Amino acid sequence: MKTTERLARDPYNIVITGVGGQGNVMASRVLSNMLVRRGFRITIGETFGMSQRGGAVMSHIRVSARSQWSPQIPRGKADMVVALEPVEALRVLKTYGHPGVKVVINTRPIYPVGVITGALDYPTLREIEDSVRSLSSGAWFLDATDEALKLGNPILGNIIMIGAVTAIRELPVSREDFQEVISQTLPPDKLAVNLQAFDIGAAKIETDQKKIINS
Repeated sequence: MKTTERLARDPYNIVITGVGGQGNVMASRVLSNMLVRRGFRITIGETFGMSQRGGAVMSHIRVSARSQWSPQIPRGKADMVVALEPVEALRVLKTYGHPGVKVVINTRPIYPVGVITGALDYPTLREIEDSVRSLSSGAWFLDATDEALKLGNPILGNIIMIGAVTAIRELPVSREDFQEVISQTLPPDKLAVNLQAFDIGAAKIETDQKKIINS
C-alpha cells in the first residue's frame, strides 16, 4: 500500500534507546509495524551492547514514503529520540542529535555497575532535563516505569512510551494502528493491559500539552 501521509522529513529518523531488559527491540518493532500499516517503508538497524547485563541497546528506525534507506542513521540526523533510560538519551543526542530533534524520555534511571559501586557519578534528573532541553526543540519526560509497575509489569513502560510518541503527533500513527499491530503480536489475554499502557502514555502527553496551552 502506498501512503498519502506526509512526514516532516523523508526519511524521518527515529532512535529508540535503552538498556537490556527494557523491551527496546519490541518497542521498535511495534512502532515500525504501526508505520508499515500506514504504508511507509521502514528500515531498522539495531546495536546491542552487553544487553543481557544491562548494556546499551539502540534501534535505528528510518521511515520513508519513497524508498528504502541504509539501516544506520548518519551522525546528527536523528529527528526523534525515544529513551527508555534517561542517560541513554544524552548518549544518543551527543552523536545523533541536532537542534530540531524531538526527545521522549522515561525518567526512571538504571544505574550501571560503576555508579552502584561509587566509582562513577550519575547526573540528577534536573541536570538531565536541562541538558536535553538545551539539545532539542522539544522534550517530554514521563515516569513510564512507575506507571508500568502500577499495571503489574515494568516492561509495559515501553508501551507507555509508544503511546506518548503517538500523542505528540509528530508521526502519522494512531491508537487504532497500535491496537491492530499489538493484536497480531500478543495473545488476546494481553491486549487489554497493553492498550491501557498505551493510553496512559498518550494521556500524559495530552495533559502536558494542555498545561502549555493554558499557561
